[in-house]
Amino acid sequence: MSSSGVHTVLTIAGFDPSSGAGVTADLAVFRAHGLNGTSAVTALTVQSTAGVRSTHPVGPDVLRDMLECLEADLPPAGIKIGMLGSADAVAVVADYLTLAKAARGSVVVLDPVLKSSSGRELLDPEGLRMLEARILPQIDWITPNLHELSVLAGLSVASREDVQVAAQRVRSRHPDLGVFATGGHLEPPDDFLVSPGEQGVWLSGKRVHTRATHGTGCALSSAFLCGIVQGKTVIAAAIAAKNYVAGAMKHAIESGRGPCTMDHLWQLRRRSDLP
Repeated sequence: MSSSGVHTVLTIAGFDPSSGAGVTADLAVFRAHGLNGTSAVTALTVQSTAGVRSTHPVGPDVLRDMLECLEADLPPAGIKIGMLGSADAVAVVADYLTLAKAARGSVVVLDPVLKSSSGRELLDPEGLRMLEARILPQIDWITPNLHELSVLAGLSVASREDVQVAAQRVRSRHPDLGVFATGGHLEPPDDFLVSPGEQGVWLSGKRVHTRATHGTGCALSSAFLCGIVQGKTVIAAAIAAKNYVAGAMKHAIESGRGPCTMDHLWQLRRRSDLP
């Protein structure tokens, strides 16, 4: 925590030029929650609201240097991991987590970005195997959507019953891991939250009819981390994150040819004269 009493939180993710997701969106979420945000970029992407054209991983030595530099000066109370993009990045981040967890037990939330919303694969099989072997044992929470939960559990997920079975299967492999499975593709769009040692609860959701669907999982994961770092209970942090994302979708900035950008600062705009 800084001398001003404000926690620092770190996002390790890709760079999205449209700022709908990735590190720039995460930083906006952190700012909206009154936290100091830092970032380490794992990959550059060429994309807009219309989709991803290409991805370009940051070299592992550069990523490692970014993390070491930030750790020495701005050690985070919480870490959000998004798109890793390559097995090399997974290895570097796994090494860093070992250091951060040992130093101060930083809370770590993973949004397992495996595929873009436009369908482009963002982590190869080798990277996925390494993520399961080296990242999952070190993190506190994972926030998969139905597709990501299906991949991680190794079974098809299409219903509420499937979600519960898949979440428990992931947890059986990693007993200390909490799962916050997002049900945006369910009807109704309820989310499933299961803490270590618990049976799990469903959090009711209401569908927001909007073009602002890009980066919702990214924002939810980051907002969830903010709530935990600020001392909320897990359930309170999850509900607050859901409400925050719903508001950001409702106040979306109508622009671009594809899914438009959520207003990550909507709560601040309601309390100030921000344009």
